[in-house]
Amino acid sequence: MKAMTPLSLLAFLLLVLLLPLLFGGLMAASLEKLHLAPGTALLLTLAIFLGSVINIPLKRIVHSQPVPRHPLAVFGLERILPGLGGESRETIVAVNLGGCVIPATLALYELLHIAALGIGAVAGVATAAVVNIVICRRIARPVPGVGILLPALVPALCAALLAIFLVPHDAAPVSFVAGVAGPLIGADLLHLRDIEKSATGIASIGGAGTFDGIVLSGIVAAYLA
Repeated sequence: MKAMTPLSLLAFLLLVLLLPLLFGGLMAASLEKLHLAPGTALLLTLAIFLGSVINIPLKRIVHSQPVPRHPLAVFGLERILPGLGGESRETIVAVNLGGCVIPATLALYELLHIAALGIGAVAGVATAAVVNIVICRRIARPVPGVGILLPALVPALCAALLAIFLVPHDAAPVSFVAGVAGPLIGADLLHLRDIEKSATGIASIGGAGTFDGIVLSGIVAAYLA
C-alpha cells in the first residue's frame, strides 16, 4: 500500500475539520426553516452535536457471560481505538441527549404547527411517520458489541419523499417529524429487546446507529422548505 504523503495527510485533516462545520451549518439552516429563530436554530444545532456525547442511563441488564464494552461504541468510533475495549457483565440501556431527547422535543413542537394546518396535514404526517417507522423497523439490524445500526440516508430520503407526496404545501416539518419517528421508534424502540439482548456494554437509544439518520432528516427538511 502506498504511504500517505504530507500533502495528502494535510488534505485529509482539513477535510476532517471542515466536514463538521459544513454539516453543522446545513443543520442550522434547516432548523431555521422549521419555524425557529436563527439564534434558537444555532443553539439547538450545538445542543444536538454536543448532546450526542451524553447518554442518560435508563436501566442495567446483568448477563451471565461477559460482553464486549468499548467507551466509543455508542459514537460508532470503536474501530478507531480498539485497544480501549474491555469486557463487562452488564448492558447499560441509555437514551442519547442529542440523538433522542432534543430531536424528539423539536418534533413535538413541529407537530403543534402541523396540527394548526388542519386534519389533512395531521393525517399526512401520521401516514408518513408510520410508513417510515415500518421501513426503519425492517432495515435496522442489531450488531453485537455496538447495538442497532441503520443506514443513515434511508429514513431521511423516505421521510422527504413521503412529505412531498402527502403534504406538499408544508413538507419540511412533516419530513422532520417522520424522519425523527422512523429511526427512534422503528429502529430503536421496536428493537428494544434486541438492544437488551445485544452483546454490548452500553446500548444508546438515539446513539451512533440512528443519530445520523435523525440529523440528516433535519438537513433534508431544509431543502424541502
